[in-house]
Amino acid sequence: MIIIGERINTSRKPIDEAVDKRDQAFLQDEARKQEAAGAAFIDVNCGSRLKSECDDFLWLLDLIQEAVSIPLCLDSPDPKVLAAGLKQVKQRPLINSITLEPDRFDEVAPILEGDVADVIGLCMDETGIPNTTEKTVENAVRLVKKLEALGLKRSSIYLDPLIQPLSTDTENGNTALASIATIMESLSGVHTTCGLSNVSYGLPERYLINRTFLVCAMDKGLDSAIIDPLDKKIMTNLLTAEMILGMDEYCGNFIDAMRDGKIAS
Repeated sequence: MIIIGERINTSRKPIDEAVDKRDQAFLQDEARKQEAAGAAFIDVNCGSRLKSECDDFLWLLDLIQEAVSIPLCLDSPDPKVLAAGLKQVKQRPLINSITLEPDRFDEVAPILEGDVADVIGLCMDETGIPNTTEKTVENAVRLVKKLEALGLKRSSIYLDPLIQPLSTDTENGNTALASIATIMESLSGVHTTCGLSNVSYGLPERYLINRTFLVCAMDKGLDSAIIDPLDKKIMTNLLTAEMILGMDEYCGNFIDAMRDGKIAS
């Protein structure tokens, strides 16, 4: 499972305050802890800071790159911020994100030309977020074709089926799971990823729902997720699922995690 660590996001009050104070030690510690917990990418998002997003974003990129050895996920709704970040990173990053919406695609596509970054592709177009598996997969196929035309390999593409809340339609979970399975079967070589929090929106015990959905999604082929790797319970579910699904040779990762006190029963 490719973990994209989600904690460095200025929509979180502790991060926002640390950026205000230019608290380098706190922010670098946040990054280091996520790497130590198993993150493959550190997501960096300053989108909530509308007046100073680019300056804060670039400052954070330099700061975090000093602290970790893993690449960064550049997360912004502003293509100009993404372009500036791409020039500043030292390792091949993950861009979050591109869609089939004509304006968004045309703005982000030039950043990706030349196969300089991996990218998260949201499976939506100008009509909005699809509510069927068929439309989600259709959008996924279109995205892959357009991204391949820019020079990206399938191994550089992370497709997000855009999970919708169970609270608005109890079939949304099944739709998302079927979308993941079909994408992984029909588009060999791509990754699938998601943010888990949408599935539980409006319901009690959200963390329980998120953890359970992650296991179901992994069974359908999900191989990446944007999560908090310091959340001991979700990491326990993830490691246990990898073991049960045959992704953990000799159960080594699970046993090591148990010995290190990282398993929450």
